[in-house]
Amino acid sequence: MKFIDRAEINVHAGRGGNGCMSFRREKYIPKGGPDGGNGGRGGNVYIKATDRLQTLEDFTYKTQFKAQSGEEGRRANQSGKDGEDLIIEVPCGTIVWDAETGEPLGDLVEPGDTLLVALGGRGGRGNATFATSTNQAPRFSEKEKLGNPGT
Repeated sequence: MKFIDRAEINVHAGRGGNGCMSFRREKYIPKGGPDGGNGGRGGNVYIKATDRLQTLEDFTYKTQFKAQSGEEGRRANQSGKDGEDLIIEVPCGTIVWDAETGEPLGDLVEPGDTLLVALGGRGGRGNATFATSTNQAPRFSEKEKLGNPGT
């Protein structure tokens, strides 16, 4: 086993899901109101220290990490599923640096120390959330909001 103490990886947070634009349609309800659901939240990327690893050798083979994106909203006020967070395990004593700015983000010393490196996107809102007394049938929904993509 080779001992590698430096590695460069790219992480990407998950995107949020789009909101849905939908209207309730049933047989005896000809003009149902808006029922579009919200999109799901994108997954975050965390780096976590563990005492099970001794080297950064695994990061020479895999350098791209991406969290799961959120699902889009659906009709009947159904919100989309949130994306799962991604946890990358590194050995204790690892210092995490930002590749763009060259500044340290954190020092993971003890087992279990966790650092958020990429924030997932927020899900968009469906047209049911935009309904008001003056606009009872909004014909628009919101797109996802991008999070912090990470480095």
